[in-house]
This record gives sequence, structure tokens and C-alpha cells, in this order.
Amino acid sequence: MMQLYFDVQHLYYIPQYLPVLKELKAKGHKVSMVFYKEQDERSRAVCSDFIDKNAIVAKWLTNTSETFDFYQNSDVDWVVFGNTFAGAEDLNKKTVLMQHGIGPKQCYYDVSNNKMTVRFVEGEHRLQRLKTLYPEGNFIDSGYAKLDPIFNQTLGTISLKNLGLDPTKKTLLYAPTFYPSSLECFSDDFPEHFDEFNIIVKPHFFSLFKKKYKKQRLKLEKWASAKNVYLANEFDFDLTPFLELADIMISDASSAIFEFAALEKPVIWCDFYKLRWSYRGIFSYRLKARLDEDIKYFNELCTRAGSYKDLKQLLTSSVNETAEFKEKRKEIVYKLAGITDGHSAKRIVSYLEEHQ
Repeated sequence: MMQLYFDVQHLYYIPQYLPVLKELKAKGHKVSMVFYKEQDERSRAVCSDFIDKNAIVAKWLTNTSETFDFYQNSDVDWVVFGNTFAGAEDLNKKTVLMQHGIGPKQCYYDVSNNKMTVRFVEGEHRLQRLKTLYPEGNFIDSGYAKLDPIFNQTLGTISLKNLGLDPTKKTLLYAPTFYPSSLECFSDDFPEHFDEFNIIVKPHFFSLFKKKYKKQRLKLEKWASAKNVYLANEFDFDLTPFLELADIMISDASSAIFEFAALEKPVIWCDFYKLRWSYRGIFSYRLKARLDEDIKYFNELCTRAGSYKDLKQLLTSSVNETAEFKEKRKEIVYKLAGITDGHSAKRIVSYLEEHQ
């Protein structure tokens, strides 16, 4: 029997962890999740709710400054991280990196600057890029565990009716990231402009919490009052049930685009953003540095909207995808998300057992 800790620095790491955690528990291993009290009160409430509903064995640390000593002195076989951890190489424990997203941001690759015992990655393309960037690293192509519950049909589904939406309408999912985001470029009348759809708006967790995104919250609150809108709140931190429920998705520079495309459903890429002054004009290089070259594949995965005004026409046309486009999308999905057979968590757990 192995003992493992899953480090929950942010709640949105959990959907990637959960299929692996459940597979470990099913095989008799001892698993715990580590949470941090330094989060704001609302975040702590969401953590506590998740812990109670999922019968999670939880450890609470006061803040991240305690992390290294806690793991160093623990009796554990593996520590699983959803992002970089500066002290990873000095820990006397085996470490795992399961990056919390597969998006087009440069940080997807940069986080492997800190070497861990193993990093599980998604697909041959990313495997080879990481091996080239970090020849000393140990990278294993497992596929993307977050999507397992959709592919193996173990996800506890939600219904449109439960969300207060109309089951006779098609459902549009808008899942923007926090920065660079298209959200502030959308009209206050977005729900009215697309009233033929149910609209599920799933903001990034930071958009709901961080002070600097107050303007985003004001817009979200306006949309939430519309009859055809369900605004996901902090307790809805897992995107996967909405991915399964929606017929079409719009997003921006987000991992969600790869995730939805992997389900072979149409996506519109909002290639327009509200940028801080420090990312405009002579500083535009900062935006380019934030986004990785993998964003070029968006053109082959989805339809590009250059402005909010483009969305109406594109939502109509994107439903009628050509067979050639669908085939090309399958190729790109395999390249960037790896095998989508619902068994990524099993592959990860098998590796951990074999190398304990």
C-alpha cells in the first residue's frame, strides 16, 4: 500500500487530481489532500464543502511557507503537485507534477524548470517538446486525467433543468480565462443577443475572487439576472460537468478549448482581449511571451472570432463543420491532449505503483 499527498494550492487543481485519487483509493492506497488556511474565507468554505461531500482525508497547513517542512517530515511515498514547487529537488520524497491545464500559455512548459521525479504529460507532441527543453526530466505520456470521467461515463451529470435552463434549447458554454480574457469585451446584453441558447458562464476562479478583476464580476452579475443564463459560482469549480452538458463552447486563451475539442464538439476561439496598458503597444511582447506557440493550433481546432460582433454569425456556421475539419481536429486533439480513452488515471496509478 502506498501513501500519497495531493497538494491543493488552488481549488482548480482538483478536477485533474480527482480521477487519479479515486483510482488510488479503489486500489487500496492511502490518499490525503493538503489545503491552505491562508486562502480567503470563501475559498476555505469551498474547500470544506468539497472535503465533506467527497469524504476526503484533509490536512490543513497555515500557509505555503510550511509546505516544504511538512512534506519533508511526513511518512509518504509520493507528493503530487498541480504546478511548480520551488523546493521539489530538495525534498526527500518522490514528487509528481500533474499540470492543472493543457492550455496554450508558456507556463505549461516553464513549470518543468523545477525538476520533479516524474511529470505526466498529454500526447507525443508535448512529450517531445518537454524532452527537448529539459533533457534530464522524466516525462510520461499518460493522457489528460481530468477528462477521464467524461470518456468513461463516470461523471455525476447535472441537468439543464436543475440549472434553471430550458432543455429544449441548445446550450452554449462560455468559459473565459482570467487574463488575457475576452470577458470585458463582451456586451452587457450578451444573454439577450444569444437568447436562442441556454448560456452557461463558467468564469475562472480568479475572476470570482481577486480584487483586480472587479470589472469582470460586475459584468457577470448583470448576465446572471437573465433567464437563459446560469452563472457558475465558486462551488462549481469543476468545469467537466459543463463540458459534458454543452453543445458548443466559446473561450479565449484557455485550456478549456483543448478540453472541449477533445469531446469532438464545436468551439469558437475569442481572439480578442481586454489588455492592461502594460501589455499594449511597445509592451505587446509581454502578451506574446505569456502565450506559447501551441496557440497556433487553435485555428485547426476551432473557429476564430476576431471580435464580439463576429460571434453571432460564427455560432450559426460552426454547427455545420465539414468532415475534413472534424478529421483534422481529431489529429490535433491527439497531438495536444494525448489518448482520450478514459484510462489516463489508470496509467498514472500503474506507473506510481511500479516505481514506489
